[in-house]
Amino acid sequence: MDKLHAMRVFVRVVEVNSFSKAAETLGLPRASVTTTIQNLEASLGVQLLQRTTRRLNLTLDGAAYLEGATRILAEVDEIEAGFTSARRTPRGRLRVDMPGSIGRLVIIPSIHEFHHQYPDIELMIGMGDRPVDLVQEGVDCVIRVGELADSTLIARRIGAMQPVTCASPAYLAAHGEPASPDELDRHAAVQYFGGRSGRPLSLTFERDGVTREVPMGGTVAVNDADAYVTCGLEGLGILQPGRFMVLPHLRSGALREILRDWRPRRMPISAVYPHNRQLSPKVRVFVDWVAELFERCPLLQGEDVDGVCEVGTPAPVIEAQQETCDCVV
Repeated sequence: MDKLHAMRVFVRVVEVNSFSKAAETLGLPRASVTTTIQNLEASLGVQLLQRTTRRLNLTLDGAAYLEGATRILAEVDEIEAGFTSARRTPRGRLRVDMPGSIGRLVIIPSIHEFHHQYPDIELMIGMGDRPVDLVQEGVDCVIRVGELADSTLIARRIGAMQPVTCASPAYLAAHGEPASPDELDRHAAVQYFGGRSGRPLSLTFERDGVTREVPMGGTVAVNDADAYVTCGLEGLGILQPGRFMVLPHLRSGALREILRDWRPRRMPISAVYPHNRQLSPKVRVFVDWVAELFERCPLLQGEDVDGVCEVGTPAPVIEAQQETCDCVV
């Protein structure tokens, strides 16, 4: 029996509290995972897990073995990371998750650069705005916008997003343009709900060091960034998307910036990963690459600019209907 493999399978089963989920995230048949744990217990002569119909519980021996196995695997990963880093050839499957807007507008158009540098890494890219449980779903790294609540994860700040308050000309013609946040109670917003609470987010404003949050009503709420922008284009209310998401629409006049004297609160962009992925060469080179990609675009450093950024190869003239900005190819 491959003891290191058995340790990894055991640790994964405990992390996700499921044989089937462990098998799925490890890319193994469920029967293979079950057999591995049974053989491990037989080899050690102890029971590591108590199985019930609903969950798995560690025995005292299992808890002791988990602590030792986790330490050994971390040391093995660190040793291998040193050699891999020296060869500069990280390899294997890397599963990442990110907001759809960042994936579609920034990462995917430049992904050929990453594969040119690291041809032996197989990327699995999930895109969406729903919360992801990295451990339960076997995700190596996520890119997230906003303040982070989970202190059990490691986060590296790689950029910032400056939102812009805007609305369609049709909406403003029908409802008027607010002169200050105090007038927003007479307006509707395209509401965005995210996180596990499902509550719509308030509009935020900063001026003279003072931050204001303005909860607003509306006729539609979405949890997808692309749908959020589309609702704004259709005149369903005021919205605060990232400037990088709507720059062409602002330039074409399909959306109009409002409340320019009240700047929306800038939001951090972070790469987040579990502690056991901290030393992974695959994660490290991917996060370094994304951070460098963002550095080439002022719009992804939180700057409130309309200029051209250097991301990827030189971009052609952006047509008004193309939902991207000049920092993205």
